[in-house]
Amino acid sequence: MIKLENIQKVFRTEEVETVALGGVSLEVKKGEFVAIMGPSGCGKSTLLNILGLLDNPTSGKYWLDGEEVGKLKESQRTKVRKGQIGFVFQSFNLIDELNVEENVELPLTYLGVPKKERKVRVEEVLRRMAISHRAHHFPQQLSGGQQQRVAIARAVVMNPKLILADEPTGNLDSKNGLEVMQLLTQLNQEGTTVLMVTHSERDAGYAQRIINLLDGQVVPEVSL
Repeated sequence: MIKLENIQKVFRTEEVETVALGGVSLEVKKGEFVAIMGPSGCGKSTLLNILGLLDNPTSGKYWLDGEEVGKLKESQRTKVRKGQIGFVFQSFNLIDELNVEENVELPLTYLGVPKKERKVRVEEVLRRMAISHRAHHFPQQLSGGQQQRVAIARAVVMNPKLILADEPTGNLDSKNGLEVMQLLTQLNQEGTTVLMVTHSERDAGYAQRIINLLDGQVVPEVSL
C-alpha cells in the first residue's frame, strides 16, 4: 500500500538548512493499522504531510498503491489526494459556515459526484458515525467528540484507500477519545489502511504496529 525509499526532507532559508527527515524507508501493507510515535520535532508531521501529498520530499521515492507519487505535479497530487486519501486532524478542520451534512458532502462535491448520490452517501456515513441527528447543526453547536465524528465521516465518505490521522484524540476527553479510536479500528477492520501519528501510548495500542521516529529517522525495530 505504502512504500517509502530513503525519503529526505530539507527546509532551507538563506541562512539555515534544517533536515526534517533524514532518509526514511518503510512499508505499510494494505489493511494495516500503523501508529507513528516519537518526541516533538522528530519529523512525524513532516512525514504525514508527505504521505498525504500535502508536500513533496526533497529526495527519495514514495509509492502509494503501486504508483510512484512522490514527484507528481501539484495538479496530479491533488487528484490522488482527493480521490484516495482521507484526513483526520486533531483540530477537526471543519468549516464553521457549513453544517454537518455540508461539511461531510464537501469531498464528494470536489470529486464531481452527482447530487443525488452525494445525498445517499452522506446520509449513510452519518448513520454509521451515529451523528445523523446533528446533520443540520453547525460545528460550533457540537461537542468535541461530535466534531471529530463529523471529521471522520468527511474522511471516509469517498471510500478512501488510506486514512491519515494526526493526533485524532488530542483535543478530546478520554471517553470521546476512546470512541474515536474504536471508530478508526472498525474502519480498519473493514479493510481501510490507517496510519496515525500520536503521542498517546493508549491510542498506539490500537495499532497493529508502531513505527518510532527520532531525529527524522526510523528507529530500528527490536525483536524480543
